[in-house]
Amino acid sequence: MVTLPNSQHFEDIQLSSNRKTPEQLRSYRWYGVNDLRSFGHRSRTAQMGYASQEYLGKPVIAIVNTWSEINSCHTHFKQRVEEVKRGIWQAGGFPVEMPVMTLAEPFQKPTTMLYRNFLAMETEELLRSYPFDGCVLMGGCDKTTPGLLMGAISMDLPAIYLPAGPMLSGNWNGRTLGSGSDTWKYWAELRAGNLTETEWKGIENGIARSPGHCMTMGTASTMTSATEALGLTLPGFSSIPAADSRHAQFAALTGQRIVEMVWQDMKPSDLLSAASFDNAVTTVLAMSGSTNAVVHLIAVARRAGIPLTMARFDELARKTPVLGNIRPAGSYLMEDFFYAGGLPALLAELGELIDGSRPTVNGKSLGENIEGAQIFNDDVIRRRANPLVPSGGLAVLSGNLAPDGAVIKPAAMEQHLLKHRGPAVVFKDYNDMAERIDSDALNVTVESVIVLQHAGPVGAPGMPEWGQLPIPQKLLKQGVRDMVRISDARMSGTSYGACVLHVAPESFVGGPLALVRDGDFIELDVPNRRLHLDVSPEELATRRAAWVAPKPRFERGYGVMHQIHVTQANHGCDFDFLEEPAIEQGAGAIEGPQSEPEIH
Repeated sequence: MVTLPNSQHFEDIQLSSNRKTPEQLRSYRWYGVNDLRSFGHRSRTAQMGYASQEYLGKPVIAIVNTWSEINSCHTHFKQRVEEVKRGIWQAGGFPVEMPVMTLAEPFQKPTTMLYRNFLAMETEELLRSYPFDGCVLMGGCDKTTPGLLMGAISMDLPAIYLPAGPMLSGNWNGRTLGSGSDTWKYWAELRAGNLTETEWKGIENGIARSPGHCMTMGTASTMTSATEALGLTLPGFSSIPAADSRHAQFAALTGQRIVEMVWQDMKPSDLLSAASFDNAVTTVLAMSGSTNAVVHLIAVARRAGIPLTMARFDELARKTPVLGNIRPAGSYLMEDFFYAGGLPALLAELGELIDGSRPTVNGKSLGENIEGAQIFNDDVIRRRANPLVPSGGLAVLSGNLAPDGAVIKPAAMEQHLLKHRGPAVVFKDYNDMAERIDSDALNVTVESVIVLQHAGPVGAPGMPEWGQLPIPQKLLKQGVRDMVRISDARMSGTSYGACVLHVAPESFVGGPLALVRDGDFIELDVPNRRLHLDVSPEELATRRAAWVAPKPRFERGYGVMHQIHVTQANHGCDFDFLEEPAIEQGAGAIEGPQSEPEIH
């Protein structure tokens, strides 16, 4: 399992010859200059109860905290932020907590994905506009991780990520429950008439028993693990359950470490490279991680100026074994994964598939961090000689139905559907699907291919997790539990099934998915990475000529910005003006206060 970072190693870094002087700190421009503006900054800091010797000439650290009372995954962050502060004070820094949009996955509608870029913008702008020398990023619940990373990478101050950690395993009547995965499983049984309302209520009360994010291999654990593989988290931290006392210890150590990173001026741009992102992608694949990682890691990489593509995911998937036996693809949960050795053990087992030379936030290489890591249960973390799946934990499809790609998770689907051809049953949007999916009049069989339109980045809006389309009730009652489903939506990483996702370009902007009609035959061929609509080019051209663009979803506010500037799934769904080339043109050039302060 995890080993606490070596404090002597931290001290060695502090004494490095390239250590900054206090006058070189970014915050010194606000506090240390003898002029009217600095007078205003110091007097207002005194107003908050701090003497100048507490902050002047010391690293000022932003603790970017996504805590709120509606984010159940981050309920422990009120305590963790105090532990981070403790570490910062101990290391000689000055902590400042900065609340940001919380992105509470279970509650925010239509989807937190609509607001991921909002969090990224907020993070970048608060780091740019305030006197910070570095930051601790506190996240975990799905979109908080990529949103925080995107903003911090664009600003490029020293940054370290603090993962919320998975919740404890769920329990109901002696059965182990996994968030999301067992929700879908037992919801299907309830709709099929195989579960009572009393039993359903018992599952509701037993599936989420502690602070922390989903304990299945959902988007949360996928992205926090990927962040550790990128080198942006203290080694081993992403695997620790939120309720474990070691999580609190690592929070304090994270606070200590960011202070030393500031003195060393160790920024994301010093750590991230194409090889770092290959490590992150390989990690996701080895854990059969969430398909959402494709969208998020592409967006994060593009903020760092690295052109990560869907094709690279597929290329790495073909040679990466699935070693993490974790639901929904496997049998165990993240608490078991931690006890089995956690992420360091899995990375060590991957051997040469991981580039161990890449630097990390603790000053050591990734290889040094995982050296000697052991597997303590080789059913939870499989050996390479006995993988859960030899390769192909994720597949990227293309064809006339998805010219810019689509994704599917083969390990989480019934294997007889890897090659399938069937007639389409088309729903024009989510409301249409919700209204008709359980109707006895629905013309659907087990051979059908269910298609959902207008569920993408612009059309939904925000590309919600609607992609695990429900099995029609009349098929559930026949015992059907999986069938081919296609959409331009995402699905939760805790979901499973033969679900083709992220179809690009999306239907709302005129992608081929918009042209599918009931009865059209669709061919899915996962081994050959093919998704084909069996309609002649001439007929498709006729349909395209008759297609009418839908009315825009928003008329005001942030939504208008989103629908105009969001990119398609294959480019990460970031805003086109926030990717790295825009920063080269000057958007990231502002450093420190630019105007006279208001003095009241």
